[in-house]
Amino acid sequence: MAVSNVQPTGIERTFGEDEIIISKTDSTGKLTYANNIFLDLAQYDEDEVLGQQHNLVRHPDMPRAVFKLLWDTIQAGEEIFAYVINMSKVGDHYWVFAHVTPSFDANGNISGFHSNRRVPEPGPLAKVKDLYKSLLAEEKRHTSPKDGMEASHKMLIDILTENDVTYDEFIFSL
Repeated sequence: MAVSNVQPTGIERTFGEDEIIISKTDSTGKLTYANNIFLDLAQYDEDEVLGQQHNLVRHPDMPRAVFKLLWDTIQAGEEIFAYVINMSKVGDHYWVFAHVTPSFDANGNISGFHSNRRVPEPGPLAKVKDLYKSLLAEEKRHTSPKDGMEASHKMLIDILTENDVTYDEFIFSL
């Protein structure tokens, strides 16, 4: 699938508190399963997403540093919880509270990843939005995307270190 030139519309899509977005990927992040709630929110047909990288729904307002932390964590065989803003096929956005876990084969090797996403709580989400604005501002201060992501990641790690918490502990303390 070609790189999308879709721009954010500013329109927020929502889903019910009783609904769970579910997706699965292989070990490289290519989608192998997406439930109907995922497809409806993302405004894609199943055949448009299966086999594509999960970052197909990445929103430009999502700090790359958070995705680095997420990928580093799950590739190390650990689970992670994170607030994520995604973008639909037409540029609408939706916020989720994600729980991402690695899947393992019979030999204990990571064979893919499984993600359940729920509606985020408004109070913690407001705090996350402020944090993400700061991380994005740091990323944009640098001409190199890699340097920006690394500086933003350091900023995030410094916040966690100052509070003597892991990322999950930080997220659940909000």
